[in-house]
Amino acid sequence: MIRNYIKTAYRGLRKNRGFTTINILGLALGLATCLLIILYVADELSYDRYNDKAGRIYRVNEDLKLGDNSVKYAVCMAPLAKTLIAEYPFVENATRLKNAGTSHVKKGALNISENHVAFADPSLFSVFTLPMINGNPASALVEPNSVVITETTAKKYFNSTNVVGKTLLFNDNTLCKVTGVIKDVPHTSHFNFDFFISMSSFPDSRSTEWLRSDYNTYVLLRDKSYAKQLESSFPALLEKFSGAQMKAQLNMSYADFEKQGSFFRLNLIPLTDIHLKSSLSGELAANGTTQYVYIFLLIAVFILLIACINFMNLSTARSANRAREVGVRKVLGSARKHLVAQFLTESVLVTVISTVLAFVIALFLLPLFNQLSGKELAINSTSMVWIVPSLIGIALFVGVLSGSYPAFYLSAFQPVDVLKGKLARGFKGGGLRSFFVVFQFSISIVLIIGTLVIYNQLNYIQTKNLGYNRSQVLIVKNVFELNNKAKLFKQKVKELPGVINATMTGFLPTSGFKSTAIYYKDASLSEKTSMFPQSWQVDADYVPTLNMKMATGRNFSKDMLTDSDGVVINQAAAKFLGFKDPLNSIIYRSVSSQHDLAHMKQYRILGVVKDFNFNSLHESVSPVILTLGDDNGALSIRVNTNNLSALMTQINAAWKDVNPNVQINYTFMDQDFDAIYRTEQRTGQIFIIFTALAIVIACLGLFGLAAYAAEQRTKEIGIRKVLGASVSAIAGMLSKDFIKLVGISILIASPLAWYFMNKWLEGFAYRINIQWWVLVLAGVAALLIAVITVSFQSIKAAVANPADSLKNE
Repeated sequence: MIRNYIKTAYRGLRKNRGFTTINILGLALGLATCLLIILYVADELSYDRYNDKAGRIYRVNEDLKLGDNSVKYAVCMAPLAKTLIAEYPFVENATRLKNAGTSHVKKGALNISENHVAFADPSLFSVFTLPMINGNPASALVEPNSVVITETTAKKYFNSTNVVGKTLLFNDNTLCKVTGVIKDVPHTSHFNFDFFISMSSFPDSRSTEWLRSDYNTYVLLRDKSYAKQLESSFPALLEKFSGAQMKAQLNMSYADFEKQGSFFRLNLIPLTDIHLKSSLSGELAANGTTQYVYIFLLIAVFILLIACINFMNLSTARSANRAREVGVRKVLGSARKHLVAQFLTESVLVTVISTVLAFVIALFLLPLFNQLSGKELAINSTSMVWIVPSLIGIALFVGVLSGSYPAFYLSAFQPVDVLKGKLARGFKGGGLRSFFVVFQFSISIVLIIGTLVIYNQLNYIQTKNLGYNRSQVLIVKNVFELNNKAKLFKQKVKELPGVINATMTGFLPTSGFKSTAIYYKDASLSEKTSMFPQSWQVDADYVPTLNMKMATGRNFSKDMLTDSDGVVINQAAAKFLGFKDPLNSIIYRSVSSQHDLAHMKQYRILGVVKDFNFNSLHESVSPVILTLGDDNGALSIRVNTNNLSALMTQINAAWKDVNPNVQINYTFMDQDFDAIYRTEQRTGQIFIIFTALAIVIACLGLFGLAAYAAEQRTKEIGIRKVLGASVSAIAGMLSKDFIKLVGISILIASPLAWYFMNKWLEGFAYRINIQWWVLVLAGVAALLIAVITVSFQSIKAAVANPADSLKNE
């Protein structure tokens, strides 16, 4: 019986090649898109789950509020890890990581710039699952100046993984012994370092300071049920160990500190939540967001629904063509259950073919999708373990779901009605079909509006006045390696033709290098008069090089020695301080652990610079205080030349003159700026592609419906033409029902899209307003797409020879 069902289904599908092609192609595109999205979502949800003990690992975060200032950190104090092990028996282990920033590693005569270097405790390998190929994980990071490297890094520097005992020279002065080689850190990790240097190599790691936070700290609990108990014990722990230091530095006890509205708290986040649910100061890498995961899941569901709806619509639309078949089968004795089984078999057969084609399409598109999303997704033996069962399940589910309504609808026809020709024909009367067309085009219009809004927001980010000019600024990032020759290099660069100005500091609006400090607006040194701004050390060329504008007062001057005791603040800081006239006002900053006027440095406000964005536009501009000093973290060079390559050659030559043994490492400020919004840019690109696919799938269904509507009204069209109807009149008659449905879709989708996209825009402190023309443009686009799709079939039917349709009457 099943064999007969399959054979009959195959013959029926082959007989209606146009219908079959549209259905298979629509379903295949929908399933391929779903497969790519599922791979993306699975990858996002899999972060850090490669760790065998992932369910028991937590990171300790810190929340700090001082007066009206608050900040959330992914790092905490140096002594915390050892203290947690000593104080709580249920803490099995703890470990710390500290990003070492950019380092240069010697390979032959070259100094190679490496950005994935971290200091790590010996317990790293007891907490995280980082399999070691060579070396002893228990002792690899015990000794100072020892380093564990990844497999790829070992091959890069030594062409082998058997390198334990060999040495690497860091930054021209630190020789580290390789004590272990581990497998590459999986890309689904919230940190991805290539070098792990022993924490004992970093003197600050032995600090007993409880009021300064610099270390990403992780705890391994004996059971995850202890997490709440540990978190609830943090206040008492902080009071016990930080109380004396707080008294010395802030002149108050821990309890008094909290009574006055400030707080200093620790909390836990599960390791597997870090990637999607954490975006704090001090993260080891840029994380994703659950928002985008939910958005892509919804898009996958919507596209799959559109594909299923197409199948159901096309199957019911051609019901009149199969009505006689059902009638004859029933007259000859076929039971309804056999008819249902026959139609479901056809449906499942279509979805199985579509699923195989979808898999091939997904394989073909995967490299392009990886390029757009910045992922390393792969369909391999490991992923096939869940992909194959999932595809089989989806094929069966979609087949039954898509075929259920046609099966039960067609099998319910009464033979007497069918054979007397009493069944309604054409597009009219298909209420459920109309609902489905409205539903799928509503989804398409929502996606079109979403795409336009995302594009406009990203364009706004790219063109917004940020308070500084990021174009034509070259950043040499490793000037610190020149040591006392850094100033000489700056001077040589400034003398080059085509160089407008240059400033030497690592504190840049597009860099991740930030620093905070506590300032007080008056001599009371009360937390009520305190502020917790960014505190950046810059030179006198900083403001002019970045084309910043002064709101009032003046910039630092090289000719005024007293400017070393002056500061330039931004407008946000001026507003926070609340001075009627901030110029020449005195503010205070602590320079020691003693909290009194004798240990405070006084600064005079020289000027107020206009606000500039140094964080993502997701956040408002916060207070910044610029102090005059020597920081050689980077050299930013403003250039003005059409021959950039020649200027770069001159800059390279100046670098070689100063230090020929170090390789220059540079980037452009606009590239660093774009990197901040890479997630949004990639999301926007993927969103556009998925929207286009959704529209194509919806149009395939509309195209098929129009074809069958025209086919079922061929005799009516023939009679109208004989009676003198024009081609345009007939085309309009066939199109108007579809256009009405698209119009209804526009009315439904526009307010929904406006609501959801406004919710998305709320994540940006600086954002566009959704203009009325965006909704109109999306509606017009959908209408045009529908008109073009339907008109093809309508015109084809209208220009047909009426004799062909009437000769049998």
